[in-house]
Amino acid sequence: MKSLKELFQVGCGPSSSHTMAPQKIAVYFRKKYPGKKFRVILYGSLAHTGRGHGTDTALKKVLGNDTEIIFNMSDTDIEHPNTLDFEVLENGRTIAEHRAYSLGGGAFSIAGEPDVITPEVYPHNRFADIKEYCIDKDIRLSDYVFETEPDIKEYLEYIWDAMTDSVKHGLSAEGILPGGLNIRRKARYLYMQRHIDESPETRENRLVCSYAFAVAEENAAGGNIVTAPTCGSCGVLPATFFYVQKTRNASRDDIIRGLAVAGLIGNLIKKNASISGAECGCQAEIGSASAMAAGGLAEIFGLGLDQIEYATEISIEHHLGLTCDPVAGLVQIPCIERNAVAAMRALNALSLADFLFATRTVSLDTIIQVMYETGKDLNKRYRETSEAGIAKLYRKSDKA
Repeated sequence: MKSLKELFQVGCGPSSSHTMAPQKIAVYFRKKYPGKKFRVILYGSLAHTGRGHGTDTALKKVLGNDTEIIFNMSDTDIEHPNTLDFEVLENGRTIAEHRAYSLGGGAFSIAGEPDVITPEVYPHNRFADIKEYCIDKDIRLSDYVFETEPDIKEYLEYIWDAMTDSVKHGLSAEGILPGGLNIRRKARYLYMQRHIDESPETRENRLVCSYAFAVAEENAAGGNIVTAPTCGSCGVLPATFFYVQKTRNASRDDIIRGLAVAGLIGNLIKKNASISGAECGCQAEIGSASAMAAGGLAEIFGLGLDQIEYATEISIEHHLGLTCDPVAGLVQIPCIERNAVAAMRALNALSLADFLFATRTVSLDTIIQVMYETGKDLNKRYRETSEAGIAKLYRKSDKA
């Protein structure tokens, strides 16, 4: 598995697959062919929802406003649902052609070129092997991360600061989100509107949801967020961690350890399944985010390896089959609300795991494989193409 620095990345929304990675690919080719012009052809999910996500805008920021962007929705014989072709032009003629893939979470690859930029750094690729290693050495999962990546703590400090900034910015912002759906920001309202007879449980729901809305709305507005593991699912992890820091006296060191474990879980899913909605549906994004949050929270509270595994497994299992069908290709409906629901589910999974870990029957490695196979079996119309589901039937008259 690769470094957590490849999983947790700070950047502008609204999509790690549709804006962050394509822009990185554009930067790569701009450096490779200085002074040349380009034509970019988008396929699959990038073609179907690229306009809503702003893929063309992200590419033109690097390659120039005169760059021709073609949204090819007819060719379906592609290796990956987020495929891009870059044609290098000189005097109007094509002098070179390259195919690239946006892999999810801001990662990318280029056909025919070795992935030398991001080497593998973790010696294990399965949770069972990592767990056995930790038991043998009598260390926690976070210690395993710090042992493997000795310099990662400083980076995770930077990531946590970026996450908290996105929560705070989102809570203070008001108005309508861009994109034409006329969706009003709700985070500040949730945060401020305390119930007269509010119970502790209701307060927890309200606050956690307000934090998740805050970050997801920042993403939808093109603000600065952290991929956790993607832009579309960026609100789950910071919402739950911010809540326990504020209400459960979790120290900064506790949070960093939680981030290390959350990142490790995200890496396992990315390595053995997918974190791309275009490849495996929203279960790969929001389900992965909920699993990362649940496992990270279990580490923060000092739970054991079995409890961490169970909390993570529960979160994935109960997002299985979740479709990715963003209305108008925007990361707003149902994405923003979904971040809040997944954050609460992570807290529920934590509680269940604490009580029932001894009864666990499904391993984390197994449920990750199940998620991947389930995602591959999903009809492609439910994998971020906005051709079915809510994206197909939604009407502005339904306005939430």
